[in-house]
Amino acid sequence: MNKGKMLSYTVMYQKAQEGGFTAFVPALSGCHTQGETFEET
Repeated sequence: MNKGKMLSYTVMYQKAQEGGFTAFVPALSGCHTQGETFEET
């Protein structure tokens, strides 16, 4: 069985002006998401 490496990244969360939240990983270009609640994000 191939055992992979475990990596850690910082996730930045922000309240969106129009409501809800956005999140992104600065170290991973293009890695972002959004949601209506913090938990959904």
